Amino acid sequence: MHIDDIFEKHPTTFSFEFFPPKTETGAQQLFETIRQIEALSPAFVDVTYGAGGATRDLTHDLVLRLHSESDVATIPHLTTVCQREDEIRDILETYARAGINNILALGGDPPRNKSGWDRSQDTFRYATNLVEYIKRFNAEGVHSDSRGFGIGVAAYPEGHPATPNRLKEMDYLKSKVDAGADYIVTQLFFDNGDFYDFRERCEFAGINIPILAGLMPITSLGGMIRMADLAGGTRYPAALLRAVDRCGDDDDAVKRVGIHWATQQCLQLLEHDVRGVHFYTLNHSDATRQIYETLALTHMT
Repeated sequence: MHIDDIFEKHPTTFSFEFFPPKTETGAQQLFETIRQIEALSPAFVDVTYGAGGATRDLTHDLVLRLHSESDVATIPHLTTVCQREDEIRDILETYARAGINNILALGGDPPRNKSGWDRSQDTFRYATNLVEYIKRFNAEGVHSDSRGFGIGVAAYPEGHPATPNRLKEMDYLKSKVDAGADYIVTQLFFDNGDFYDFRERCEFAGINIPILAGLMPITSLGGMIRMADLAGGTRYPAALLRAVDRCGDDDDAVKRVGIHWATQQCLQLLEHDVRGVHFYTLNHSDATRQIYETLALTHMT
């Protein structure tokens, strides 16, 4: 289903992100998780992408299997880093032939074994260039859908870690939208005020495509620390830090606090007319399922 049709069908979208497993056992566990998620009737799921071949083939395999064995719309990530034009075209052609309708176009980070990667070797330096290329691919009429691929892009309500100038950051986001992006998925955040301010700045900049708010329930103290590293400097509000600190070494208590916080975030976002909520699941469904049950979100999908 094309993203335009998804937005037409769902006044408020609820979606989930997964990453490709590295083992057959992991793949089976993931499919069990996705079966649980399917019961929640998500608008779509998306699958992350490993740069430079780290999990690239695993992403393709997972996307194609989900597309053929699941009823939920599946959106693959595609990054510019460590990629040549012919490689990206092959991927787009494979997805087009399989009937995949959407792509999340990202700049991406070099894999750990290529930390000093020279970006001048990549055909496309920025996500904007990738969006432009996908639009040109769409114009060729290769895809069975005359609209071609729907295109999503990323944004950072708290600020992109590589762009300290917040004015230029919004210019860069606007360039992705002007290049042909159809919707925006934000990086995770824990203070809804950051999202509301970001949404207002988008409106001021003339960005009028759907913006989906990215949430990730905290499930452990260790995960909280790793989350901050992966997200490039996530800001934890003092009230959340105090609540987690009261839990001490009780991981179950930390998880309860994290789920409660994310539930309240989701409730307030819905009250502020959020266009969609995108859950970063880390390939687990339990926390998200609890949020759904508490807020009765299945009745909104």
